[in-house]
Amino acid sequence: MRLSFRLIFALVGVILLVSVLFSYFQFRTQKRSLQQDLQRRAQILGESLQESIEPLLEKHSYRNLQHLVERFGNREHLAGIAIYDQHETPIAITPGLTNRFLPSSLAPSRIDGNSTGEFTWVNTSYVEIYAVALNVNHNFAGTLVVVHDAGYINSQSSSFWYKTFIRLMVEVLLIAITTLLIIRWSLEGPITRTVQWMRALRTGKTSITRDAPAHDLFTPLQREVTTLVESLAAARESAEQEARLREAAESTWTAERLSVHVRSKLGSSRLFVVSNREPYMHAKEGKTLKLQIPASGLVTALEPILRACDGTWIAHGSGDGDREAVDRNDRLRVPPDDPKYTLRRVWLSKDEEEGYYYGFANEGLWPLCHIAHTRPIFRASDWEYYQEVNRKFADAVLKEMADMDSPVVLVQDYHFALLPKLIKAERPDARVAIFWHIPWPNPEAFGICPWQHELLEGLLGADLVGFHIQSHCDNFLETVNRAVQSRVEWEHFAVNRDGHLTVVRPFPISVAMPAEEPAQSHDRSYTSTRRHALLRELGVDALFLGVGVDRVDYTKGIIERFLAIERFLQRYPSYQGKFSFVQIGAPSRTRIRRYQEFLDQVEMEAERINRLFQTDRWKPLIFLNRHHSHAEIMQFYRTADLCLVTSLHDGMNLVAKEFVASRDDEDGVLVLSRFTGASRELRDALVVNPYDIEEMSEALRVALEMDPKDRRARMQHMRQMVKEQNIYRWAGNLIGELCQVRLERPHEPRKQEKAITPSAA
Repeated sequence: MRLSFRLIFALVGVILLVSVLFSYFQFRTQKRSLQQDLQRRAQILGESLQESIEPLLEKHSYRNLQHLVERFGNREHLAGIAIYDQHETPIAITPGLTNRFLPSSLAPSRIDGNSTGEFTWVNTSYVEIYAVALNVNHNFAGTLVVVHDAGYINSQSSSFWYKTFIRLMVEVLLIAITTLLIIRWSLEGPITRTVQWMRALRTGKTSITRDAPAHDLFTPLQREVTTLVESLAAARESAEQEARLREAAESTWTAERLSVHVRSKLGSSRLFVVSNREPYMHAKEGKTLKLQIPASGLVTALEPILRACDGTWIAHGSGDGDREAVDRNDRLRVPPDDPKYTLRRVWLSKDEEEGYYYGFANEGLWPLCHIAHTRPIFRASDWEYYQEVNRKFADAVLKEMADMDSPVVLVQDYHFALLPKLIKAERPDARVAIFWHIPWPNPEAFGICPWQHELLEGLLGADLVGFHIQSHCDNFLETVNRAVQSRVEWEHFAVNRDGHLTVVRPFPISVAMPAEEPAQSHDRSYTSTRRHALLRELGVDALFLGVGVDRVDYTKGIIERFLAIERFLQRYPSYQGKFSFVQIGAPSRTRIRRYQEFLDQVEMEAERINRLFQTDRWKPLIFLNRHHSHAEIMQFYRTADLCLVTSLHDGMNLVAKEFVASRDDEDGVLVLSRFTGASRELRDALVVNPYDIEEMSEALRVALEMDPKDRRARMQHMRQMVKEQNIYRWAGNLIGELCQVRLERPHEPRKQEKAITPSAA
């Protein structure tokens, strides 16, 4: 109520001030107009009388002059007329003037030119006196004085102010009433409903989206309130989850636990993450910038760390609107709704991106490490760009941590193999780790690379090198042992080179468990209904659904998967018309010819198999070649009878873990390639050789005909593993291991040990 009165008083005060000022200027304009009108009338009358008076004055016909002034003395607002001789003696005057004024009070003292006029007060009367010079034979002979009563002008002014006062009072009353109603309907009502909504949310009596007040005026406020409420709800859920975990004596990692763990490990240091892909990007839509969040498990894992220590994420600014979103230092605070850390963007030219990313990284290192029977291509020009971009990122990292003591740097993936050495050369006090997200091949395979020595030296600049599984660590150590002059400490899984120790460890990456769906979604009949609805949207009528989610990449075994489905339908024709497989294939690296050719192969193979089996209302393969949101993919995960992950070679493959994490109904079967890192952990999946089409086709039958109890038991075991070994544990273990690395002091060099030459190895 106090707010209402303050607002009303403020509005009334401002409007009164504006109205009074406006009325004052209007009053002045109106008064000036009336005065000018009266002066014009006096001038016309004086000039017309002058022509009649001057001949009579020449003849000294004073009687006729008296008759003349009496005849004109009854006009509207005219007080009277007087004629004076050259000695200012009245010779003719209307009787009305002599009754109200002394003749001497009206005599003009001087006339500027032929005539003059002025408004003045005479004997408490406000009059306008207009004087005209009278001439006889071109000589001054007297003065004609026309007197108008100007009192009506003041009367109209008083009336004007009286009406203005009444009008202002009415306006004030209407404004006050209108403002009060607007406040009541447009402000107090929505505010009251918002408060009730927030109170209900605070007490847990409603959800964030349910009963949310809708009002255009308060939309920005409601967005901020919603963000705040979501944060509070997340904090409450985290606290409850931590309490449940403590009560159950479980050691499940959460984002909050990761934040606390990282703060305790980093202390006063800060974390600097380097990756090719950025966690947030900006795209132009007309004249506006649209924020995009690329789907990435890496962001899920590292954001809690960066938030906890106000860290910096350094990445390639690839969005077409990225430059417009940063400051002059190419920095941006993120996340946009609640900035907690800094995103530093590095700019690359088209040639640099072509050579470093598409060329050396993805046409060279990617096929080299995956051993997927695609020949790696190594060009000297690509290698030059790779070195140049690594140096550019190193300069950016060093600049960002220039004022930081003992910084912690986490480099991501095969795009930056040279970066650890470049950073450590300038900042030996920094703790540097690199995580290699793809497989590391055997020494013979990696030896194909013409610059293997330089790559290994760059990696050995790190204090910690991480891989997904132990066998990749073993392959890396064997490669180092053969190619680089160093001492491999097998008992410690470390490399000692020039007094610098590099520790090599496996850190199996994982996913975060999604929020559980409503209890009804655990009902198998409900899942079946959703599955049929999803298939109908795709124009297919089927009883069973399989799903595969991959980038369209030759390492993912997509064609082998299709061939296994074809063989399955040939071996078990009873499933024809009943089983459909949806392949979600996100386009990837389409600027590389090998990927273009592979996409064409996948499409042709899907069309060929469909021609063999499809009917009017059913087909076995549905290839969705576009990017899908996480929510869209989750629909397929949660309704599919089985998920096929048949990578020919993979570091981990998070699709397998995402499928398991999504199945809160504890149903569904995972068919998993044994050449993925995930197969070491998800042992309850049906593990297959993706090159063995017969084995995969048989696994499809086993999956669809598996006993429900067996399905549930397998899924429960896998979900428990993913829950315990989640993405937050991965990040916590990686940062914890890195922070425990003992750095060699410059004045206390590490004791040199006898090196093993490649030939001796």
